[in-house]
Amino acid sequence: MRVSSKFVLSAHSPAQFPAPSIPEVAFLGRSNVGKSSLLNALLGSKQAKVSSTPGRTRAINFFAITDRPERQQPQIYFADLPGYGYAKISKSISAEWPKFIEPYLAERPTLALCLCLVDSNIPPQQPDIQLIEFFKQTGRDLIVVATKSDKLSGNGRAKAQAALRKGLQVEDVLLCSAKTGAGLKELWAAIRSAAGNEI
Repeated sequence: MRVSSKFVLSAHSPAQFPAPSIPEVAFLGRSNVGKSSLLNALLGSKQAKVSSTPGRTRAINFFAITDRPERQQPQIYFADLPGYGYAKISKSISAEWPKFIEPYLAERPTLALCLCLVDSNIPPQQPDIQLIEFFKQTGRDLIVVATKSDKLSGNGRAKAQAALRKGLQVEDVLLCSAKTGAGLKELWAAIRSAAGNEI
């Protein structure tokens, strides 16, 4: 799907969030899960910075998305949240979560969908399990997206999907690859549906 996108702002506190006016989709995952690569693959442009050092994102970065460049007003926002679980920075980021990340996830009225990114090549991780449990408690709509599926064989993909479903206790896991584009069409369909087909 072709879209037009642009970076809007980085928010370090609820006061800096954009006015809640249009549907928003949050991207969450551990620091080395390939979140920026997936975002860029969905947008078809290098909006999110891909770093070799995990954990560079320390704010919620908002991107305005439209279905064509000439549109003046965005139709949805993508919200790129700080990664978690990277040993060197996990404590500092964990300290920031209650200040602005938890309020965003729990209270944001226009948050239409949360994408929980996990690595399809490794077993379910405790931080991912905790995050999914948090969303179940808050009643947020979520999709578990398993990244880097291009590294798995056909049989390996089926096994990884089953293991993640069981370990994370979710009904479905969407396998995606920023490298090959696998799963991106299905992910866009889910995003559009959650956002009320605004785009």
